[in-house]
Amino acid sequence: MAQEPTSSEQICGAAAWIIREGMKITAHSALCVFKRQPRGENEWFMNRPVSKTHGAAAWIIVELYNGQMQEHHLLQMLSGIIQWINPPDAVSTAIECGKSESEMLDGCRALLSIATITTPMMFDKLLKSLSPFGTLSLLSTLTCEVVKARVANTTEEETWSYVARDILLDTWTALLVPTVSGRNDALPPEGIHAAAIVFNMIVECELKAASASVFDDEDNSDYQASISAMDQRLSSYALIARAAIDVTVPLLTRLFSERLALLHQGRGTTNPTGTLEELYSLLLITGHVLADEGEGETPLIPEALQAHFVDIVEAEKHPVVVLSCSIIRFAEQSIDPEMRASIFSPRLMEAVIWFLARWSNTYLMPFESRRGNNCISGPDHESQHRSQLSRKALIGFCGEHNQGKLVLDIIVRISMTTLISYPGEKDLQALTCYQLLTVLVRRRNLCVHLVTLDSWRNLANAFANERSLFSLTAPHQRSLAETLARSAIGMGNTEAANQHVRDLVGHMTAYLVDISSKDDLTTVAQQPDAILSVSCLLERLRGAARASQPRTWKAIYEMGFSVMNPLLTLLEIYKHESAVVYLILKFVVNWVDGQISFLEAKDTAVVVNFCMRLLQLYSSHNIGKISLSLSSRLLNEAKTEKYKDLRALLQLLTNLCSKDLVDFSSDSCEAENTDIAQVIYLGLHIVMPLISVDLLKYPKLRHDYFALLSHMFEVYPEKVAQLNAEAFAHLLGTLDYGIHHQASWQVASKDMLHAAKIADTEVVNMCLRALNALASYHYKERGAGKEGLGSHAAGLKDLNGNLQEGVLSRFLKSLLQLLLFEDYSTELVSSAADALLPLILCEQGLYQAIFLNYCSELDKLI
Repeated sequence: MAQEPTSSEQICGAAAWIIREGMKITAHSALCVFKRQPRGENEWFMNRPVSKTHGAAAWIIVELYNGQMQEHHLLQMLSGIIQWINPPDAVSTAIECGKSESEMLDGCRALLSIATITTPMMFDKLLKSLSPFGTLSLLSTLTCEVVKARVANTTEEETWSYVARDILLDTWTALLVPTVSGRNDALPPEGIHAAAIVFNMIVECELKAASASVFDDEDNSDYQASISAMDQRLSSYALIARAAIDVTVPLLTRLFSERLALLHQGRGTTNPTGTLEELYSLLLITGHVLADEGEGETPLIPEALQAHFVDIVEAEKHPVVVLSCSIIRFAEQSIDPEMRASIFSPRLMEAVIWFLARWSNTYLMPFESRRGNNCISGPDHESQHRSQLSRKALIGFCGEHNQGKLVLDIIVRISMTTLISYPGEKDLQALTCYQLLTVLVRRRNLCVHLVTLDSWRNLANAFANERSLFSLTAPHQRSLAETLARSAIGMGNTEAANQHVRDLVGHMTAYLVDISSKDDLTTVAQQPDAILSVSCLLERLRGAARASQPRTWKAIYEMGFSVMNPLLTLLEIYKHESAVVYLILKFVVNWVDGQISFLEAKDTAVVVNFCMRLLQLYSSHNIGKISLSLSSRLLNEAKTEKYKDLRALLQLLTNLCSKDLVDFSSDSCEAENTDIAQVIYLGLHIVMPLISVDLLKYPKLRHDYFALLSHMFEVYPEKVAQLNAEAFAHLLGTLDYGIHHQASWQVASKDMLHAAKIADTEVVNMCLRALNALASYHYKERGAGKEGLGSHAAGLKDLNGNLQEGVLSRFLKSLLQLLLFEDYSTELVSSAADALLPLILCEQGLYQAIFLNYCSELDKLI
């Protein structure tokens, strides 16, 4: 056995050997090397599997040592790989002439590894001891060369330049992403200059590639990718730009102005497609530079933009304001029909709408900064004061008391233009409905001004009373209805908010009431126009129901109440139209979800009664059943449709359950409430025969089903004993399936996302909690001298008169078999133990017999 190292020199020798030889080993293996191998015992290294990465060695160095020793070893690493990447132009030329790119890519990976464990200052300092320039300058030159090579390559395959570009962008990201460790992440002056050069080259090459893509025959070019597909790359561009913001924002302003000038100069005489593609790229890059994504939160103006341009205190002269206003003025031209026809193609409008959505979320009527103006005294007082004035100018230029309302009106009119004037452009309309308009109703301070605009009232009126927006797809209409209904939070009082919703949905509910009461409904309803109209209106009502909130719940309840009977009539008429059936169910699900917590006892009874009629009607017409005579393809389609329906029904039952958990009604403690538990079990009795083992293989349906079962078993276990033998057996059969099929689910999900595996474990946990609740209920009831589960626990006789095993006995054996002899996730141990204890207490004799039998079998083996 090799002796333990006795000094740091031995560790240094091993690390240096790894770096010099370019060994590719894992971090764990490298750590073992550093701890156990003396210098000179290199044979051990040669027998290890290799994978050319320097990240492990770099990580180990920073973990083991700090200060000069860390810097020394990083310098050794850099000196070992510098020849692979420098000079960049010569390296690129050699690769294009046939040399292998492996060393060059490994050199890029080494830079990334070093960047992840150093500050920008230290990263730049490393190379200065070996050359007249710093590491950031080398990184800048290398990035520029790779970007140029990427643009020069016209093939569709993933070349070395494609891989190298992504690695180098990750390196810049590692250096520039702010940390919370308190370390100094500022770039040195040479680094700022290097970042400016890189961004300039990136934009130049992106514009060149965008213009050239016009003449490509293939549609799958890297530069024709969707906005979401390019997001990661564009985010890296933004970090580089913000590192040299004093240079990059004026650069973007100049480039945008030049393209607009070219567009107007050649209007009507030259083909503008190339310039439009360049504008498309500029809008995407600029949007990422000026604003962060803000998914799930309201983003602030990036600190890099607030901290610079401190000498500019007038909003109209601030470079960020100048750039933003030039883009908004350009976007406003799309409202003009003539300009729209000649310039604003659907693809360009996608970039315009995307930019406006991202920009509005950050700059349009932002919340005022609540940080105090704690100016310091002394020589820095003046600079501090000017910095605060600059920040205030940037934050407030589009505020509520400045240009905010004007810009808001422009954006609403642009949105209406895209929805009406670009029929069939689903991607553009999706961006408008899901991103831009959603942003406008996210904050109340913005909605207060939104609902006062004539443009917004015109949009709401066109949506409610005209057919111009019926050309939108059904999901887009649902989203638009939700957005328009949500804007009611900007109304001055509750009555005005409710009236806004009534005006929005009044014509829709009237149409459904009217068509459902026609004498010739059976004939009229089957016409394609009628099916389309009913489907669109159901989607719209569903969108409005999703916008339910304390201010507007009354109007939305009235909306649902007015169409209760029409919906039941339509469900019966359209029982063979699966798409319409599903829309009816989803509307009821969303409506109940938004209303149930606010309803008084009387209204709750009405809603529950309606839901039970809906379930009974669905079941009585065999809507959810599948004919086994269908072909394989049609059978799969039928299963998918049935899965969607059943999941909606389970969600409906779950939403009804929430009444016992969250109840805002005024008479919740004074009046006799509806027995929700009885209703849920009655609903389960209707739904359960439609749920097969095959359908439980659908992950979302499986999750919703067992979530409902777990909730009911834990909160209302006494209702289980009231089920008849057939329903009880079916219920417990699915529970057994849920516990014992985790292994097959895990096998099926090995190649899927980690979230799917977590979801499967969660399902088994829910089943075990349900079993725990059931056994605990029986044990406590029997202890109190009551019946508990009664005959379900004792067992029933089959058709031949034989006594069948009780459910608790069966689950005790089954769970012990799982825990002792089967594979399962360790995350299930706690839940399984919790379920096992009450089972043992209920069936102590059986447990002792099983234990003695196991001991006997073990004795035989020994």
